[in-house]
Amino acid sequence: MSRPDETRWICERARAVGFDLCGVAPAEAFEELAQLPEWLERGYGGEMNYLRDPRRADPRLVVEGARSLIVVALNYNSPQPYSTEQPASTGDDAPHGWISRYAWGDDYHEVLGEKLETLLAAMRAHFAEPFEARAYVDTGPVVERVAAKYAGLGWLAKNTCLINEELGSWLFLGVIVTTLELAPTLAPGEPPAADLCGNCRLCLDACPTQAFDEPYVLDARRCISYLTIELCEAIPEELRAGIGRAVIGCDICQDVCPWNRKAPTTRLVAFQARLFPAKENGKGKMENGARSLLSPELEWLASLTQQDFSEIFRGSAVKRAKWRGLVRNACVALGNSRLARDSAAYQRVTLLLSRLADADDVLIAEHARWALARLALQGPFGGLSF
Repeated sequence: MSRPDETRWICERARAVGFDLCGVAPAEAFEELAQLPEWLERGYGGEMNYLRDPRRADPRLVVEGARSLIVVALNYNSPQPYSTEQPASTGDDAPHGWISRYAWGDDYHEVLGEKLETLLAAMRAHFAEPFEARAYVDTGPVVERVAAKYAGLGWLAKNTCLINEELGSWLFLGVIVTTLELAPTLAPGEPPAADLCGNCRLCLDACPTQAFDEPYVLDARRCISYLTIELCEAIPEELRAGIGRAVIGCDICQDVCPWNRKAPTTRLVAFQARLFPAKENGKGKMENGARSLLSPELEWLASLTQQDFSEIFRGSAVKRAKWRGLVRNACVALGNSRLARDSAAYQRVTLLLSRLADADDVLIAEHARWALARLALQGPFGGLSF
């Protein structure tokens, strides 16, 4: 028999360990999960073959005897400008890229994972009966945003993100699949949160690579987040211009969402943009100031060695893209930087790209050559001539 008092206790403990939202859903095959095979057959999953895990169709397949899903959310909206508000270049004439807000600080997998383990430890101490449980933070065969919908945390928006009416969509999600029979947050017969997207199309129309085949349907193969992180091979040429200055992920569809205009910010240090102090450049001189993951300098990113990458992004979600992926992406962003030919930055960037075009890594070399060709098409004062 499900126990509302136990659900209440779990959610109170979840908030005590730092989560902003908590809810419980029954472990069942939600209707959205039945659409996954068709979505995959249409090719929308790209190279993400892990999405074909049959357990994704029903969370009861994840843990034998699973009865409940405990879903938590943590706000990561750092108090910094959105990508749509941040200039692509600054007074130093250096082109700047964009790293998605979620990857500015510490790896969210680790931050949420630690909190979930703390919650699980409290549950094991609280419940006298034995139970099985497994925690996931975007790492297992559980579609967290669908579970969150049925746990009463929000609705699934046209850009496929979960939106909470009070917190917006800047939310990391975590799930505990357990054999405990807990009372769902939504009462029997109570529907999930109403879809409040209405007639708004801002997220769909703002997508520079037109990744939404229709509202609520994402073609991941065209999504900038997929192209810059999940895709290990060459980025399709027809999509490179649309990537703009993005090097890790994309925030545009969330940046333009009206529900995020008044979204509260987080003060968690773990999610603030990392800063790296200036260091000696090997020529007896110090670099110009500290580096930041908020609108980072593209020349810096493109110049990183494998060792630099490993040191800088230790404990960061950026490491998922790997070194060659980040340098590949930086080359594309430099090609889209629209530098004026008479600028000092243009000379530096073309010299850097020429060096990368001769790299042993064929993926990096090909994207560097593309960037050089694209910069060559610019007019004398910047801006593409076509």
